[in-house]
Amino acid sequence: MSRVLVTGAASGLGAALVARFVADGHQVLGTDVSEDSPGDGTAYLKLDVRSPEDWDAAVAWCEENWGGLDILVNNAGIATGGRIDVETLDEWDRVVDINLMGVVRGCRAFVPLFKRQHSGRIVNTASAAGLVHPPMMSSYNTVKAGVVALSETLSHELHPYGVNVSVVCPSFFRTNLADSIRGADSAMGATARQLIEKSPRTADDIAAAVLDGIKKQRFLIVPDRPAQLAWLTKRFARPLYDRQMRRIATRAHERAGETRSPDGR
Repeated sequence: MSRVLVTGAASGLGAALVARFVADGHQVLGTDVSEDSPGDGTAYLKLDVRSPEDWDAAVAWCEENWGGLDILVNNAGIATGGRIDVETLDEWDRVVDINLMGVVRGCRAFVPLFKRQHSGRIVNTASAAGLVHPPMMSSYNTVKAGVVALSETLSHELHPYGVNVSVVCPSFFRTNLADSIRGADSAMGATARQLIEKSPRTADDIAAAVLDGIKKQRFLIVPDRPAQLAWLTKRFARPLYDRQMRRIATRAHERAGETRSPDGR
């Protein structure tokens, strides 16, 4: 039985992960920005991933109540995106602070504890967007690629201490993540919402694959077939991948009704 902390646990993939861990017999501390527990019967702590003080309190809770921690799941995040000349710099600051620096803060908070234990696992939720980079998603792609890079770095850096790292890279799945979409590029936001809401995959489907990947000690967990195909296409059929990405950009260009340049691009 492992001691597990999950951020963003009140809804979406976080809630599905909590349920899966509990069903497997683990002790779980769910955390989220709300003061109120989601009422799932597990331990709950308010934690804003932007707050170093909240992270310090989470470490203290785990030491005082459990004597340590076995698995840290940095899952909290928001959806964002837009064309580079439309999305604002404030929007960039927000997604970097939550989706990337939130993970950095979590790792910094718990790594000293894991080093003292000479054990532990960090599981960082990234996205297929951390591996493949569709147009009109520059901020989201950038932060998720950063999470992948951070995870790989730590998988090597922490290996001498017996600490393992996994990074999760799903494609679109049905969740309330679409509710966090906001910003200047409303056209691109509407497209992202549609892709999320019409996906045949559920958060529970992804959570089941994540736990299976953790059990198999995988570093890279790509939990669904569309994400796997996109990643393999980029790696082994790059010209095909580039054509697909440019077709996506062309369709978005046409939907936006933007004027083509004189050379037809």
